[in-house]
Amino acid sequence: MGLVKARPALVYTVLRLLAFLVPFGILMLFPVFQDLFWLAAIFAALIGLSLSILFLRRPLNDVTTGLADRRRERERADDSAAEDAAADAVYGEGAVRSGDGMPSDGAAADARRSDEDGR
Repeated sequence: MGLVKARPALVYTVLRLLAFLVPFGILMLFPVFQDLFWLAAIFAALIGLSLSILFLRRPLNDVTTGLADRRRERERADDSAAEDAAADAVYGEGAVRSGDGMPSDGAAADARRSDEDGR
């Protein structure tokens, strides 16, 4: 995982932290919240949640899109491995494959010949 793939998640995380820490810092300037810091934390969390819902949709969309793309790539790799295993089971181990991962016509013809010879 490179920095390029992690960048949207990092940006979103930093922005969410800022959406909490800035209101918390401002609230801590009031004398009432200096004694009740837990109340300032609750209010800052609510303010931060509101700000992130209103203003951080695009960074959140970038993060979720990146996660979905990574999941699709992983599923494609798993599907490809399963298809290779199925082809090996049908055509035998070491069947000649074309560039797209499917057995070539020559390998299919060899498999048919071996089936006919076996009958």
